[in-house]
Amino acid sequence: MADATQFLPTEYGYVALVLVFYCFLNFWMGFQVGAARKKYKVPYPTLYAVESENKDAKLFNCVQRGHQNSLELMPVFFMLMIVGGLKHPCVCAVLGSLFTVTRFFYFKGYATGDPQKRLNIGKYGFLALLGLMVCTISFGINQLRG
Repeated sequence: MADATQFLPTEYGYVALVLVFYCFLNFWMGFQVGAARKKYKVPYPTLYAVESENKDAKLFNCVQRGHQNSLELMPVFFMLMIVGGLKHPCVCAVLGSLFTVTRFFYFKGYATGDPQKRLNIGKYGFLALLGLMVCTISFGINQLRG
């Protein structure tokens, strides 16, 4: 019986490794939110702090929002990596690495308490997503052409 991996390009392993790298980043961001909960005294299950109840609400909310935004984009990122990587594994791995690194800076900038700082380097992650979309479109067109 054929193993499904024999139909994948050898370089597809890079795609898998970049996805795992993003998972580690996601875990790290989650730990940062947990630390911020303790520091700013925001108990579970409170998702966002209320400024009228907590003087540090904005600081906590910025940390929480940086992680939350990364979680919101994760399904899109994973789908584009997995599908686009079938035809363009090396390009997707590079773009995925760029996206992952920019997400780190997006989070660090947001966690300062000044939401505008998330975009200093973080904005370039959207260019990486755009590149991943192009790779996925290329895969789709190639499949339709047979």
